[in-house]
Amino acid sequence: MLDEIANVQHEIWSHWMRYLFEISLQNEDGTVTIPADKVERWKRQMITKYANLSDDEQRSDLEQAQKVVDVVRDTFSEEKCGITTRLERTE
Repeated sequence: MLDEIANVQHEIWSHWMRYLFEISLQNEDGTVTIPADKVERWKRQMITKYANLSDDEQRSDLEQAQKVVDVVRDTFSEEKCGITTRLERTE
């Protein structure tokens, strides 16, 4: 199960890095420049506790967390683990 969770984490990271490079300015020397509005937003999010994020920001984190929960569910039955998610409770 640990390898499967690590795989999901890597996929999440890879997706994020693709997005980051797509929105950033590619400089001639191979470096990238992140747009100022993204830097400002992400700095705010970094110092904000999850509970204080906006509903949309929380939903984004929940969607990523769901990927890990799905791996756990594939390994153990829901009844055995008793795992439910906030996403499921609100849908």
